[in-house]
Amino acid sequence: MLGCVIHGQGDLRVDELPAPSPGPGEALVAVRYGGVCGSDLHYWRHGGVGDFRLREPMVLGHEIVGTVLAYGAGADGTPAPGTAVAVHPATPCGVCPECAAGRRNVCRDTRYLGSAARTPHVQGGFAAQVVVPAAQLRALPAQLPLRRAALAEPLSVALHAVGRAGDLRGKHVLVTGAGPIGCLVVAAAKAAGAARVTATDLLPRALEYAVAAGADSTVRADETASPDQPCEVDAAVEASGVAAGLDTCLRLVRRGGVVVQLGMLPPGASAFPGNLVVSREIDLRGAFRFDGEFDEALALLAREPRFDHLISAVLPLPEATAAFTLAADRTQSCKVLLDFTPEKHTH
Repeated sequence: MLGCVIHGQGDLRVDELPAPSPGPGEALVAVRYGGVCGSDLHYWRHGGVGDFRLREPMVLGHEIVGTVLAYGAGADGTPAPGTAVAVHPATPCGVCPECAAGRRNVCRDTRYLGSAARTPHVQGGFAAQVVVPAAQLRALPAQLPLRRAALAEPLSVALHAVGRAGDLRGKHVLVTGAGPIGCLVVAAAKAAGAARVTATDLLPRALEYAVAAGADSTVRADETASPDQPCEVDAAVEASGVAAGLDTCLRLVRRGGVVVQLGMLPPGASAFPGNLVVSREIDLRGAFRFDGEFDEALALLAREPRFDHLISAVLPLPEATAAFTLAADRTQSCKVLLDFTPEKHTH
């Protein structure tokens, strides 16, 4: 079977991989779609994500959906083989202080599909078939197509970030960065009851996707200080992963407001206007991955067909490099999916 493997910075390959078989408590899934994430792009372009660096070849991918094929010994066999499922990519340890406190998303010993955070790396899901713990499977709502369900993982990230911002009902929310995650934060904020969501980005095409996701207004990121830009917002989510975005959030959020840093900043120290955090008593909070929001994401995707507009393209696995190139070009794309349908694979 074929899989998408990163061997080092700039070295992305579609390799022949051994077919897996499920062990005790595991499930075998035939992958149908996989979403190319910003972290996948970072591994490809930079050889790592933040402080997590590649040390060995790794199958990429953690945004995967497909169909259950079989179970290993000891699994309860649900959902039944043939069921369409999404795969929760995290396996927290369950015993560390963070897990005990109900914050499994920051588990200090978690395993996450397609992550170089630990060595050996956790192999990802960009393969024709994958084996995962059976507990990570989520049957799709009947009305949710697999293609749209591929957004469940990034939408879960967005829902977690919005949850970190607190009660947003009736509030004005700023989202800096209108990439795939930023657009999903826009949608999540609207679903959480925000009265107004403003999205910023440097690219007009990205702002168009933000409007499709539900943004009430958009602003070019290099024009946020213009007279037309609202002076204050109640809460802000920084989704661009650049220090300038955090600077914008801290300067535009009201006194006593909340800023959530969601985008992964470059490695090392990042300058930001820390005195504003002090003098305005701004709550600056981090948001990392998610936990129970995965089920909430599937339910929201089932209710909202508009999420289909955020999927820019679907390319077959053998065209992985083209898919990654397109996903990295934010002037043309929002979310790009790989299609793992075997009959579309050619050698």
